[in-house]
Amino acid sequence: MILERSMHDQFLSNTYVVADERGGTAAMIDAGGPVEPLLAAIAEQDLTLSHVLLTHHHHDHVAELDVVRERHSDALVLRHPLEEVEGPTDTIEPGDRVQVGGLSIAALHNPGHTAGMLSFVVDDGEAVFTGDTLFKNSVGGVRAPGHTTYADLRESIMERLMKLSPETVIHPGHTDPTMVGEEWERNSFIRVWRGLDPEGGDPCMALGEPATLILLGDDYDGGHKAWVRWPDGRDDIVPGSQVQRGESHIG
Repeated sequence: MILERSMHDQFLSNTYVVADERGGTAAMIDAGGPVEPLLAAIAEQDLTLSHVLLTHHHHDHVAELDVVRERHSDALVLRHPLEEVEGPTDTIEPGDRVQVGGLSIAALHNPGHTAGMLSFVVDDGEAVFTGDTLFKNSVGGVRAPGHTTYADLRESIMERLMKLSPETVIHPGHTDPTMVGEEWERNSFIRVWRGLDPEGGDPCMALGEPATLILLGDDYDGGHKAWVRWPDGRDDIVPGSQVQRGESHIG
């Protein structure tokens, strides 16, 4: 498998191109940009772009989709039916597969960060592109536009992504790659969900409301993600910058 990646300087969002072989067929996964280096790689390696596969609709993952459409008008743009994206697109249902030359890519539904979030699994687990569901040492939040629930996010990670082979390489929607086995052992959220590490219990203010801080974990940008529990028992994943413990914000 050929893999090319471009990361946006501001958003830290990744756009990928995967292909079966030089001179073969390729798919782009997300289109947040910058896409020019990827379009150049497609041309240099004499690839045919057959698909653009969108993990979800947020701007930092589709910002340069129009540029891709202009240069590769025959490529089929696919999204989950619940994800609304401007311009001509078609839909892909969870469990559906697309054939990209010699690569088979399956759509895996991972609601939480958005209702129609998809991950894309290549060749039954050689690699997985997780969008904003799972990052290296972190997880997605459930406060972005179109989000669902903490319970959905946890199930998406524990009952779907963590069921892949430990050797499966994770290519997240932001920053660095990792592996399923590494996240199973090291990701602080997953460790608590597995019962390896205890939940916290410190009082805090989250989004201006009283809550309990269950876990202050890493985020992909060097900051933090916070798992909080509201007084009614609901759990939430929120930006660490929106959580205050004692007299200070914890970032």
